[in-house]
Amino acid sequence: MNQAYAKWMYEWENRLAFKSTNRVVRPFEWGEEWARAWPVAKDFPKNGHDPESYLLALNRRIMDSSEEFFSYRTPSDFRLEEGNLLKFTSAVETPYPENNIVHGQWFPPRNGRGARGSFAKKTAVIVLPHFNAQVTQHRALAAGMAKLGMAAVRISLPYHDYRMPAELERADYAVSSNIGRTLDATRQAVIDVRSVADWLSQQGYERIGLCGTSLGSCYAYLASAHDDRFHVNVFNHCSTYFADVVWEGLSTQHIRQGIESHISLERLRPLWEAVSPPAYAQKYADKNKRSLFIYALYDTTFPRHLSEQVIAGAKEWKLDHKAVALPCGHYTEGETPFKFMAGYHIVGFLKRNL
Repeated sequence: MNQAYAKWMYEWENRLAFKSTNRVVRPFEWGEEWARAWPVAKDFPKNGHDPESYLLALNRRIMDSSEEFFSYRTPSDFRLEEGNLLKFTSAVETPYPENNIVHGQWFPPRNGRGARGSFAKKTAVIVLPHFNAQVTQHRALAAGMAKLGMAAVRISLPYHDYRMPAELERADYAVSSNIGRTLDATRQAVIDVRSVADWLSQQGYERIGLCGTSLGSCYAYLASAHDDRFHVNVFNHCSTYFADVVWEGLSTQHIRQGIESHISLERLRPLWEAVSPPAYAQKYADKNKRSLFIYALYDTTFPRHLSEQVIAGAKEWKLDHKAVALPCGHYTEGETPFKFMAGYHIVGFLKRNL
């Protein structure tokens, strides 16, 4: 490792990471009330158990019955507004009306001459942005896919951009020091992604890929592990356990601060295990998908050692995969020239394999 380059990169990462000054340390909450709407909890009453024991038991049940946890009824109100904004009611209802309407920015496919192509009609990609992504981010990536003949839907994650409750400045309810709400937001994200796939199937798309970045990468993995329709998957920034990323990541230290005075990482990890990719490694491997794992050598948000555990796991599970390490960090991947490197690998992989 070039020490001068590494020092420069880490300094750049830190400047970008702390450019935002509106992070809020929120109080710790067990949030066990969020479980009331989960199918796996309906015959699993709390019966006076303390919140931690209850949520630990629920995590084990979710992992044993994950198909039920991520089950849903296909929405019936899909609609395109303003020509390219897909909207529908989420199959998961939350107390926040804004969050209950899913928004997807639609990029119809075009062939090399700029006209709609017959081949393109059969392939589509669902793009899942990073944590706290702005509404304009990842549009260029989706537009690039469309230009190469792959339809793309850039989905708004729960509690993000169009779906953010009025009292928030950041997507604090998607990942937070509220244990149950974070589980619920993850379940909603997975179900929303699968619902978009329902809409694409209704439009005649036969091969559907996923491209998730950072938090979107976690959501994409969970969705793909539970849905045979996602033939090709790109995990841009990959990591292992949900809790470890929150605990070690530079950009989630405000979340850790709300948690660490109440429970340790060792206690937090099993509370979020049911929404962590390693819990479904066998399920994912059984589906024989094609996967691209991208990670950054100087990442302080998804620490490198956690990403390397993902790559080691892909080899252990004998996944049909490719791994790419970029010479940048988490935030700097969005800067020139690294965003073009990432885009090259992402779009090229999807085009070749879809």
